[in-house]
Amino acid sequence: MQILLALLLNTGLLWLLWRWLPRVRQLPQVGRWVLPTLGLKLLATAFTVLSLTEDATYFLVWSRRMSEQLWQAPGQWLQMLPTDEFHWQGASLVFHGFSNTLFLVKLLSVLNLASLGSAGLNALYLSVFSFVGSWELVRQLRRLWPEAVPLAGMGAFLLWPTVVYWSSGLTKESLLVGSGALVLAAVLRLAYGPPAGRGWVAAGLLAAALLHFKMRYFFAVVLFGVLAGLGLIRVFQALGMARRRLVQTLLLLGLLLGAGWAAGEMSTLFRPNKFTSQLQRNYTVLLRASADRPHLRYPNLQPTTASVVRHAPLAAFNSLARPWPWEGDSVRYVAAGLENLLLLALLGVALLAIVRGRAGRLPFALVAALLLYCLLLAALLGLTTPNLGTLSRYRITFLPFLLLLLLQNDYVRRWLK
Repeated sequence: MQILLALLLNTGLLWLLWRWLPRVRQLPQVGRWVLPTLGLKLLATAFTVLSLTEDATYFLVWSRRMSEQLWQAPGQWLQMLPTDEFHWQGASLVFHGFSNTLFLVKLLSVLNLASLGSAGLNALYLSVFSFVGSWELVRQLRRLWPEAVPLAGMGAFLLWPTVVYWSSGLTKESLLVGSGALVLAAVLRLAYGPPAGRGWVAAGLLAAALLHFKMRYFFAVVLFGVLAGLGLIRVFQALGMARRRLVQTLLLLGLLLGAGWAAGEMSTLFRPNKFTSQLQRNYTVLLRASADRPHLRYPNLQPTTASVVRHAPLAAFNSLARPWPWEGDSVRYVAAGLENLLLLALLGVALLAIVRGRAGRLPFALVAALLLYCLLLAALLGLTTPNLGTLSRYRITFLPFLLLLLLQNDYVRRWLK
């Protein structure tokens, strides 16, 4: 019975992928890259399966136990789903709050119906999801702004080394990047696309937003905030207002500040003093655990709003530039450092393009929203993640969105040709 169900589910998944591939392969200029990027994603997935991390092994072990419960006591499994606890045949798993680990284990327990608990197949499912989400964003960008750099989205989400590596296999980042790309693709379709079919797009947006929230709820709130600001700007533009860039910027910042104030009034968790105290606590704990590895250090960081704001620019820069190639004692650190040098070079070219009025073809409101998101997350990650190895992984929360902007200018367009 289990094998028959697995065969049926995998056949259905393959059929959906087979139906989807021609849609993106027909895209002008970028469609021919679909199969090569799929091959690259599969290669990265195979590498992650051959060298499973402790986290991936943990996900597999507990998801298999949940799958046993699903087969033998489906009623108990359904009762467990909305809770933060799992108990089965003497095994217990208890989390508190919005645990993305527990959510991923629950999700894998369902995917095990198709994979039969196989690490390779589960890794493949997550990688393909990330791949499809990324290409859906590339497709929307190509359809809405055909005059923009056609390879920018693909280079950012499907070719940049650390993005490809960390968004492949049994990682939370596979779901994080894929769902984030789908959220942005759906918002762009609703904000800038034709009115036909918006009901289905809105339903897809809700599903992708829920998944993104489950993966990194705090960072997801920031993304939802800036995209809500983009939506507000589009509403004003539809009414014939907010044509000037200054007005668009004020609307975006005003919405974020207002939402932050309202959240602080509704819950003490979102008040500045609570936030800065938790930030300081996370930094201190991770710094202590990273004492014997390359790390960031902020000797004067205090749990106050003023101190956090003062350290934010350096933290954002560290998120982009560190580790340097000479930091660390492994090939991975050297590779990450070389990639950071390339990222800084792209940033320099983008700044030069802005000064010379050759920044690109994307709407200012979209650029402002994504840039604000990237800056906020770069500062938060730089302040809360002193371990440079962990920082290199966590920053793919915002890195592909930043690369999407950095690859838009006319100088990069000329090189990519």
